[in-house]
Amino acid sequence: MRIPVIAIFDVGKTNKKLFLFDEHYQIVYEKSARFLETLDEDGEACENLDSLRLSVFESLNEVLRIDKFEIKAINFTTYGASLVYVDENGKPLAPLYNYLKAYPKYLEDMFYEDFGGKQKITLETASPASGSLNSGLQFYRLKYQQPEIFEKIKYALHLPQYMSFLISGKYFSDMTSIGCHTHLWDFNKNSYHDWVYKQGLDKKLAPILVADEMIEASFMGRIYKVGVGLHDSSAALIPYLVNFKEPFVLLSTGTWCISLNPFNDTPLTSQELNNDCLAYMGYQGKPVKASRLFAGYELEQQTKRIAAHFKVNTIVFRTMEFEPKLISKLILNQSVNKNDEVELVLKKSSPFADRDLSVYANEKEAYHQLIADIIHLQSQSTRLIIAGSDIKKIFVDGGFSKNSIYMNLLAAAFPEIEVYAASMAQATALGTAVMVHKHWNTRPLANDIIDLKYYSDSKSLTSIK
Repeated sequence: MRIPVIAIFDVGKTNKKLFLFDEHYQIVYEKSARFLETLDEDGEACENLDSLRLSVFESLNEVLRIDKFEIKAINFTTYGASLVYVDENGKPLAPLYNYLKAYPKYLEDMFYEDFGGKQKITLETASPASGSLNSGLQFYRLKYQQPEIFEKIKYALHLPQYMSFLISGKYFSDMTSIGCHTHLWDFNKNSYHDWVYKQGLDKKLAPILVADEMIEASFMGRIYKVGVGLHDSSAALIPYLVNFKEPFVLLSTGTWCISLNPFNDTPLTSQELNNDCLAYMGYQGKPVKASRLFAGYELEQQTKRIAAHFKVNTIVFRTMEFEPKLISKLILNQSVNKNDEVELVLKKSSPFADRDLSVYANEKEAYHQLIADIIHLQSQSTRLIIAGSDIKKIFVDGGFSKNSIYMNLLAAAFPEIEVYAASMAQATALGTAVMVHKHWNTRPLANDIIDLKYYSDSKSLTSIK
């Protein structure tokens, strides 16, 4: 008997993956690809759309030929802030510009001057001013720098929706892409921002389809249910929203540590925006307040400095255990002060870079100090988006969730909240599959797809699932 599955395309900046999940949300097939980047008209590196398109068709054809699987549905998740401009035949008219591409200052100045100023726009769109990371500004740039291309545009599609179009042949927009640091969406009016209408961009943005809906489409002579696709940050949150009803914060850790609070609907303040807060749009069309900290990058750099000073391999830090007695003897600079108040201006990095390593007895002591300093900043960053909501739990996923010292100190920094290390296989792809559960899966939604490990303020650890 063939196994019913959903196919999920998960496209990151580096790795492009295809997963098949069975009805228990176990991965039963995985394929990964990497493409060489191409160059835009300015000679800057960008995504190779041709390679991506061909890979989608080839990968799907490949799994369709595997007899033991019956593909019931297809969905997509990708990185955000990237637009594909297509003509009336669905053919891309321009490169998929890199969201790190420098934005012309004269255009940025003109934009904010014409539409009420930077503070007004950032507050209304819940988007820090970030140049090309604001995909609305990419669209604005194209209109003024390449008007001949702009006139030919049928639709501007965010990357997940372009991938959905490749299979379904239908054009849609999705709120998780529109509402994530784009400058396109007015969170107060719950519609496109006034500047979008004034510039005529609304006519070139496809109709919005709710992210948890699917459409039927024919591919290679078969009928499939196809999702509209969604932004990867929103996708990673979905398994938690499905499994937990009490208010929680998800602390997604990696190079950036992003605190996501889907239970805080208070509008962003200027102070929060200045402290690197923003709002994501959840798949249900509700804002998710978020804050960012560049903590993973700092950990990597400072761990190398400690290793070099004490002449050890950085691998020793990966499994280093938490030692409460060691923490108690360090001068923590209020790193785990339970009554710590959020500073008015959040620092971008901890004081550890300026600490003299010779004052520490060994690498273990220095590393505990580093983590304590990072936690001091992390607690401030996370509290920015907790304020105004009754949060019961913090779930930590990603690299820091495996760091015993980090997790214990985080629990100490939030004694009033239950803190858990969470883990699951391929959270972004899993969330994209779970979101459309009702359309393809005949079984009740599993409640054991997330493994949790509880960290208490008293330093006792309990494993639960």
